Amino acid sequence: MLFLTQSAAVYGIDALIVDIEVNLQPVKGEVDSSPPVLIVGLPDTAIRESRERIRAAITNSSYFFPFHKTTINLAPADVRKEGASFDLPIALGILGANGDLGNAENLENTLSVGELSLDGRIRPVRGALSIALRARENGIKNLILPEENATEAAVVADVNVYPVKDLREAVEIAQDLQTGRDTHIPPLKLDISAIKASENKYRIDFAEVRGQQSAKRALEVASAGGHNILLIGPPGSGKTMLAKRLPTILPPLEFDEALEITKIHSVAGLTGKSGLITQRPFKSPHHTVSQAGLIGGGSIPKPGEVSLAHLGVLFLDELPEFDRSVLEVLRQPMEDKEVTISRAAMSLTFPAHFTMVASMNPCPCGYFGSSRECKCSPMQIQRYVGKISGPLIDRIDIHIDVPAVKFKELRGKGISLGDGSITIRERVIKA
Repeated sequence: MLFLTQSAAVYGIDALIVDIEVNLQPVKGEVDSSPPVLIVGLPDTAIRESRERIRAAITNSSYFFPFHKTTINLAPADVRKEGASFDLPIALGILGANGDLGNAENLENTLSVGELSLDGRIRPVRGALSIALRARENGIKNLILPEENATEAAVVADVNVYPVKDLREAVEIAQDLQTGRDTHIPPLKLDISAIKASENKYRIDFAEVRGQQSAKRALEVASAGGHNILLIGPPGSGKTMLAKRLPTILPPLEFDEALEITKIHSVAGLTGKSGLITQRPFKSPHHTVSQAGLIGGGSIPKPGEVSLAHLGVLFLDELPEFDRSVLEVLRQPMEDKEVTISRAAMSLTFPAHFTMVASMNPCPCGYFGSSRECKCSPMQIQRYVGKISGPLIDRIDIHIDVPAVKFKELRGKGISLGDGSITIRERVIKA
């Protein structure tokens, strides 16, 4: 018997619908061992290994694994399929071909994803939001997926999201959908307005920064115009403190922007419990970060720090301490607002429209031009500043000095703290 189910594969931050065809062919004559299970359609090692996971999961869930030659085709056959997220749809296809899901020949209008444990439990997958969006675009109404991914996928309207813990729950939902009955587990519904209401709840505020009015104004201008900015000052002057508060004055995210940010973080496996990321990201990679860590990479390309900072802030603390070759790869995404990663098998493009905030000391010891004595020679200062190339400096629009704040100003009472983040954000939005 032939049975058809549907799943999806994630490439970059988008998904591709994959048709899964399962054919059961009776075995003629006596067979000493279990009939073979063949998976075709350019599967990777994880998918080929799924044969034993699926067999154990079906058996341990109190279902019968058919004693037939089983052929599984993943279509389109010319696109490589990767990952263990096909376990659940393949298992449903095998059970459907065996008659456990009813008399139909396909799991109509339903898409499923999930990795199976040997005991039938379903593990979470990456890219659930991208999969849900692709399902809606293709007119698929029902989505069965791990409960850990359900909140993220339920953000998408017009798709019924069914969270499941194990294979038995998935089979029960599939049976209900096949017969038109009300499902044992109702589709998950989210209050998007409540999620969006949390977007302004930052734990930090610009009012906490004493002094540095010029630097605050420069960051406000950078926020309003989308400019990159370089903060130059001695240690302890508040450069990092100022940079961390920049997201609090950026305009609120539109819903489509929040979806795009969540898609990127979902592919990287970094989504939170709320499902939708409603605050602009702030990424601060260590100065030992590699090119692949910053830009993205891997045999299966994954987004790097520049893409995870999309529509948010990328903060590079102690800019001259970064490897020069790592800094140079920033030039293209800063110019094009996206980054393309090419491999022999594929070429993927990730968005990278971020505001870069960099900080540095004026010299190796950090005290050149301040009230404290600088111990650096002119050659040392020149070599230190020269670690940053001219083309990269040209892409940083605003350079601002951040002098150390005097102790009296830090401890003095009655000194104005300046405007808070909400007030500054209102001015940024008007600009």
